[in-house]
Amino acid sequence: MKYVIIAIVFISIGLIIYGFNLDASEDALSHKYIGSGTLLLFLIAMPLFLIKESKGKKFNDYMLTDENVRKMQGKAPRKTDNQDTPKK
Repeated sequence: MKYVIIAIVFISIGLIIYGFNLDASEDALSHKYIGSGTLLLFLIAMPLFLIKESKGKKFNDYMLTDENVRKMQGKAPRKTDNQDTPKK
């Protein structure tokens, strides 16, 4: 999977560079190469990379919840009304 992603990135960068190096007479064709390279990079390579790298990780660990912000600041977690209330 790693090598497929690297190949897609190199192909898309190659398409973008080739599109910029075409003559001014082939303006429409150069835009197609640049656009397809950009789409390949951002719609194919980036999602594949994110799926590969995020496998097995918990999404909640990366969210900025009140509890996680307090952990980062070194403060004690806030107790809400429904946590650890003794039943009468």
